[in-house]
Order: sequence, then structure tokens, then C-alpha cells
Amino acid sequence: MTYRVGVDIGGTFTDFCAFNEETNEIHTLKVLSRPDKPGSEVMEGVRQLGERFGIEPNDITYFTHGTTVGVNTVIQRKGIPLALFTTVNFGDVLELARLKMPDPYDLHSKRPDPLIPKDMVFGVHERMRADGTVDSEVDEQSVLAAAEKAVAQGAEGIVVAFINAYRNSAHEHQVRDILRKAAPDMPVFCSADVWSIIREYERTITAVIHGYVQPRVAFYLTSLQKALADIGVPAEALVTKSNGGVMSAELGKIHCAQMIMSGTAAGVIGASYVARLSGFTNTMSLDIGGTSADVAFIQDGMPQYGVGEMIGEFPIFIPSVAVTSIGAGGGSIAWVDDLGVLKVGPESAGSTPGPACYGRGGTRPTITDAFAVLGFLGQADLGYSAVTVDLELAQKAVGEVGVKVGLGIEETAEAIIKIAVSGMFMEVSKLVSHYGIDPRDFALQAFGGAGPMMACFVAKELGMIDTVIPTTPGVLSALGGLIADIKNDFIKTVYIDLDVAAVPLIQAGFEELQKQAEHWLRKEQKYDGESTLLFSADMRYRGQSYEIEASFDAEAVATGDTTSMAEAFHKAHEQIYEHADRDAPVQLINLRLVIVGHSIKPTFPKNDEAEGEPIPAKTISVYLEGAREDIPLYMREEMRPGHVFKGPAVVAQNDCTTCIPHGFTGKVDAYGHLVLKLVD
Repeated sequence: MTYRVGVDIGGTFTDFCAFNEETNEIHTLKVLSRPDKPGSEVMEGVRQLGERFGIEPNDITYFTHGTTVGVNTVIQRKGIPLALFTTVNFGDVLELARLKMPDPYDLHSKRPDPLIPKDMVFGVHERMRADGTVDSEVDEQSVLAAAEKAVAQGAEGIVVAFINAYRNSAHEHQVRDILRKAAPDMPVFCSADVWSIIREYERTITAVIHGYVQPRVAFYLTSLQKALADIGVPAEALVTKSNGGVMSAELGKIHCAQMIMSGTAAGVIGASYVARLSGFTNTMSLDIGGTSADVAFIQDGMPQYGVGEMIGEFPIFIPSVAVTSIGAGGGSIAWVDDLGVLKVGPESAGSTPGPACYGRGGTRPTITDAFAVLGFLGQADLGYSAVTVDLELAQKAVGEVGVKVGLGIEETAEAIIKIAVSGMFMEVSKLVSHYGIDPRDFALQAFGGAGPMMACFVAKELGMIDTVIPTTPGVLSALGGLIADIKNDFIKTVYIDLDVAAVPLIQAGFEELQKQAEHWLRKEQKYDGESTLLFSADMRYRGQSYEIEASFDAEAVATGDTTSMAEAFHKAHEQIYEHADRDAPVQLINLRLVIVGHSIKPTFPKNDEAEGEPIPAKTISVYLEGAREDIPLYMREEMRPGHVFKGPAVVAQNDCTTCIPHGFTGKVDAYGHLVLKLVD
């Protein structure tokens, strides 16, 4: 037997999804995460896969995983101290940013302090012109003087980001070579090597985030590789990427900016797969874990992509699955501010100590504790028996907050949930306004350990009619990593008018990118299967300040069909802005190429639907809408396709608990997905 294993390492739990290539069976598992000892949760999970399902380490021929170590490093500001070398007189690039208010809904919002403080920014005498020719050569003495100051002030890494390096990276590389001789142990990160794009701030902040997290990501991936080798797993470790693909962990150490949103992207890939199976191809995915809720929109069964996604307080301009994180998860802590107002999050209990009800030392109430107090949790095994819910500890923690706000324990628990849901409603409302969509036109797909627990409450607040709970929602991100393709993005700035004279430059540019892509896939990833090339470009009307991406047919590129390329841009512009000027001249800024190596994917059978209602495992008492009532508890594994039921109810399974309040009906579809419909 050979198995492909996908792993998602979150703040509270590490999720496993194992796919048997011969029988098409899927096995799932959760273990507690160990941020204090990276790799140990993987060793424990592999051990339990053997204990529970007979999967031996040497049976694992494919291993991929998603991790939040990069994004958490930025959010918690625990990266290495960096120095930034810029072209002289351009040292304010991080301070100025784009001069935008971070939160237009908050007039008091302030831009965050840069990851590199002003006193760690040093100017280097050099200048490259916009056309890539040299204006001023690199002054080596200014480089050495800056390096001496950086080291004296405690820098543990140097980011080099010069003006117009996207056109010609020679000066950045020259400075890198000088620094390697002067300080061989100092890591140096060149912006043109991280992501060579036009615009100084975008290129610089992407390189800064890369350098900020690289040592910690490299240490983590090295620990993972060692852990796998120690337990006898022969598969080379792969890591999921921000763009929804995978690459080798060894490359991840070098190109860690490309995996910064590793964990969140894998979840959306899994959600897209479920959306196509369930028939709800326009879906809002809601991935709620222990520390955050990640929201993404899936249209026509495909995830949306973009650049400029936020990593904590900072944007990164690597192509990414478009995901927005909200600071509310199952472990988000409820607290009372100085004015006596009850609030929830953004601080989280994580896995250590975790919610109070886990009995691992946590004493502060969380959203999970609130659901336990109301009676929704603790009625069945949770997290594959990784934790046991202690109701008394939850009641004590919630009760202490209740005293401060003058409410009983159950009233406080219900208030905690309402506040958490209202916070999600506000953040999702901002998001849908940005995309210009109506959430009522989408189904809600909830997953993650806490997603099904909160899904119906969020759907009701947003007026979303249909809610889909996948068959194994608690480990969907692990499944997403398992089915993700080997994928990479390549970019080249050309900055030309789109006309017949530009055809040789366009074709030569794409030919150069294609050579890079094939080398990456065949040599660096050692992939020998079928692949797909996707062509696109960043384009704009002449005079516009910003561009949008338009996709090209391979034939249009091969034949130099500029009319087809222009029409692709006009249609993209029309879709976003509802107008296009087909007589206006068009500029082509960046050429983009994506190469995809297709992975083996499990197939899920469509079952015949039986009529009838599921049989409750038992009746439980819950506090709902201000009163106690008895409701049915169903076990997910006992429910069959075609079964229908009404809320309120609870559906329990190994990896999560689905809480269904009044106003919902439920049905199990032909693939085993739980489809909940808001009827009131």
C-alpha cells in the first residue's frame, strides 16, 4: 500500500489527511500542535496513523503540508532584526508606503510601525535608470560603511532594494557580493530575486517580509525534514504555497515569500474542490481555526487570486489565493475592557494552554468555552479524542467574566458568541463591499475545527440561505494540500505599448519565462508528468496608474495576435469597472506565466440518496435564545445521503461539531456533504 499524506499545521491542532492510492480510501486525524517543538506534532501524527489505520512511515510516498509559521512570524513581529539598503535619498520607502489610511472605517487608524525601523535603513550611492542603464556605479565604500553600521546596531540580515532593480538587478547583486565578502555569515536578500516587479514600495515590502521570516521558516522546514527522516518517511517533504500549489520544502527555505500564506491557501483549494462536488459553485469559504477565521470567495468553482494580500498589517505582492483573515477563532479570548464592555479577541489561547475546557491550564474564557457552557460541546469525542471537554472549567472561566458584566454564566456565554458573530459580520461586510458582491448570492462553506460550530450563526447574520459542511471539515485544509498541484509563478516587467511592433518583445519575454518555468518544474521539482502553461499579463490603458491582469490564449502568444490580447484586457476591465474603451491605447507592464504540474487526486463517489430522517444518538440540553431546551444530537458517521432533519440540532463527528440553531433545515447530499438551509 502507498499513501499520499497532506498535513495542515494550525495554531491549535495539526490535521492529517491520508489517501490510499490503490483503494481510493481517505483517513483523517487531528493531533495537538507543538509550536514549542516544531516537527514533533508530525511525528506524533504519523505514529497515530500507524496505530489507527495501519499506515507505516515507509508507506508514505508523497507528503505535503501547509503551515502558518511565516504569517505568524509577521503578525507576532518575531522575525529577525533587519537592515535595509536603499538607493541614497530613497530611505523613506517603508515609512511612506502608499500613504493610505489602513482602515477607512476607522478615522483614528494609524499605519503600523515598519518591520525595519528608520535607524536601520541605510543609503547606498548607486543609481540605475528606468530603462535599465547605469546612471551611477555602486560606491563600494558606502556599502561597507552601511554594513559596519548595520552590524553594530544588531542587524541579523540585510535587505537590498534599489531603484529600478526590476529593470536591471546588477547593482543589487554587486552589493550582495560585496557583503558576502565583508560579512560572510550575514544573510542578504535582494528584492529583484524575491519578486522582481515594478514599483519600489511593493517590491521592497515583499523582500522585507521574505527576509524577516526566512531564518525562522528555514529552521522550521529543516526540523520537519529531520523529523520525517527520523521516523522513516521516504517521501520528500513538500510545502503548500500562497498561490495554491506546492513546492519542495528545500526550495521553501529559499523562496519562503511564496509560502507565506501556505496554510490559508490550502484550505481554499480544498473548499473549491468541495464547491464543485456539491454544486454550490459560488461559495464563500469560512475557515475557522483556533486563532483566526479566513474568508475567501469561490466563483464558478474556482478560487480567486490576487496580489497585495495582507500579512498581518502589511501587504505582500506575491501572487496568492485571495484570503482575508479575521481575528476570531475558537480559541479567541473573551475579556472586559476598562469601560466594562465585553469583547472577544483578537488574543487567542492557541493550543497551549488552549481553551479552559481543554483542561490544559487555560483559565480565560474562549468562544469554545462559551459553546461548551451552552451545551453544544462535550457531548461527544472532540478532535479525535485529542482533548476532553471539562464543563466545570468552562463554566468557571465564563462565570468570572459574567460577574464583571453582571450576567449569569449562560447569558454571558451566549453574549460571547453574539459578539464574535457580530465581529465576523462587520469584517465580512467590509470584504464583500470591496469585491462588490452580495453574500446572499453565495453559499457559505464552513470548515476548520471551529467553522461548523459557528457557521449557522454567521450565515443567519449575513442572510446567506445555504450553508455547506464538508464530510471532514476539520481537516479540509490538509485535503487541500493533498490535492494541490505543483505550481509556480514567473514574471517579467516589459513596460511597452501593445502594438504589432511589440510582438517580438512579447514572444521573447514569454519564451524566457517558459524556459525558467520548465527548469523549475523538471529540474528543481523533479516532476516528469504532464504540465500546463497559463499565460497572462498586467495591462492598463495609457495614462492609468495601476494595471489589471488579463489572461491570454497560448495561440495568441504564439501567433503574436495583439488584437486578441487587447480584447482580453478590455473584457477584464469591463468585468471589474463595467466599462472598456476599445479605441484607447493599451500598455503591457508585466508578462506572467504559471506552470502547473498535475497531482493525483482522490475521487469521491456519488451515492444514491435514501429517504427518511437520521436517528438521534441521544437528546441533549442546550441553552439557546435565552432558554434551556432539549434537542437531538446526531452522529455524522450514522447519517446517510438523503437524510433530512430540522434544527435546532447538533451534529458531532471526530474532527468538529456542527451547531444548528432555530430556523434551519438540513439534508445530506449524494456526496455526504451536510447542506443546511435557512428557512426563517
